[in-house]
Amino acid sequence: MSRTPKGATNQLRVIGGQWRGRKLNFTPAQGLRPTGDRVRETLFNWLAPDIHSARCLDLFAGSGALGLEALSRGASHCDFVDTSAAGLADISRHLQTLDASGGHCHRISAADFLDRNAGLWDIVFIDPPFGLDLVTPAAEKLSKPGLLAPNALVYIETGRDESLPPLPTNWNQYREKSTGQVSYRLFVVAPVENV
Repeated sequence: MSRTPKGATNQLRVIGGQWRGRKLNFTPAQGLRPTGDRVRETLFNWLAPDIHSARCLDLFAGSGALGLEALSRGASHCDFVDTSAAGLADISRHLQTLDASGGHCHRISAADFLDRNAGLWDIVFIDPPFGLDLVTPAAEKLSKPGLLAPNALVYIETGRDESLPPLPTNWNQYREKSTGQVSYRLFVVAPVENV
């Protein structure tokens, strides 16, 4: 088992928008794997028509790569949710360094955050640690009224060898791609008709 030297940092690069090219250090942690540059480039090409002024939610934020990229590309707001104090401290520092007033950090589990908050988020990023079956409970909670804006977009990243878990029936897959050990998909959430 390899160990990370004490005080070591890793780095991510913002790849588009107003902070394009900015390199941000984050504290390494077991299981932390920021979404790679090529995957983020593809994802944000998919999101380009919808990202401006969007309200975003970065569940299982980790390094904050997805939410920071969204803010850089014109999202108006992003909630970063994670249980790691060190990870959220890094994200808070990045938000301050970049003068990003639209970012807000929440140290809480994804499930508890969704139980306690209403948001009408336009775009949600679900990129949990692989192999822990965390996508299904997050999706179930997001399906409750008052959390997603009409026609919200939900991004899900999983390990390539993981099958996609059951999702709400009104989540329609819009895009899908795999690279390396990662599969990633974008869903459009259709409004649920009131009966």
